[in-house]
Amino acid sequence: MTRSHPHLAPPPPALVLVAHGSRDPRALTTVTTLMDRVRELRPGLSVHLGHIELNEPLLADTLAALGDTPAVLVPLLLSRGYHVKHDIPEMAATARVRARVAPPLGPHPLLAEALRDRLLEAGWPPVPDEAVRRGGAVILAAAGSRDPDSARDTRRTARLLATRLGVPVLPAYACAATPSVPTAVRTLTARGRHRVAVASYFTAPGRFAAQCAQAAPWLASAPLGDHPAMARLILHRYEQSCATPLAQVA
Repeated sequence: MTRSHPHLAPPPPALVLVAHGSRDPRALTTVTTLMDRVRELRPGLSVHLGHIELNEPLLADTLAALGDTPAVLVPLLLSRGYHVKHDIPEMAATARVRARVAPPLGPHPLLAEALRDRLLEAGWPPVPDEAVRRGGAVILAAAGSRDPDSARDTRRTARLLATRLGVPVLPAYACAATPSVPTAVRTLTARGRHRVAVASYFTAPGRFAAQCAQAAPWLASAPLGDHPAMARLILHRYEQSCATPLAQVA
């Protein structure tokens, strides 16, 4: 006769990465690689991917496939905004699965770490000389949102990055918010900052990331992509959400 083992803990909830979706095929490749990094860091954890729009699998389909398995949804988004506050919770609420929605990835010091590394890869000096310290600056180029919480989150990330780099970091946006990257370039130039880099504050390549990079007067970094700090941050958000009281389950 089979005996039950009430002392055995249930398996942990599945982790569902929630990507926005993009018509750029590099975006799906990037988030898939990032998902593989998460799996490498946490062998045995059930890790899945769902998109809000444009790419398959769609989040609704991913949640339906989980059946009764509890899940934690980690948005691959960098600030609060409509998708985080409304779209994702509404999708979770209509699914059969019991799901918690984690906070967006940003702001967090791990993002500043990844942003700095991407700038170094693009040519930012590891040890800036006096010319860079006096005349250098960085534009933190984000997608943009009409939600003021999104701008507050981006400004906080800019402060974290400025502390790491030792130069001013000014947020700018591709749409829905101001200033634009070209306007931010003019602002910094007027302040005597003539070596201006653009830090790509995007999870994956796409139209907005390319548009912002093209406006860089000096150098532009690649999107955050599958940087190791991103995988660590995803697991941090997952663990945070697992520790959240059940009353806050979506």
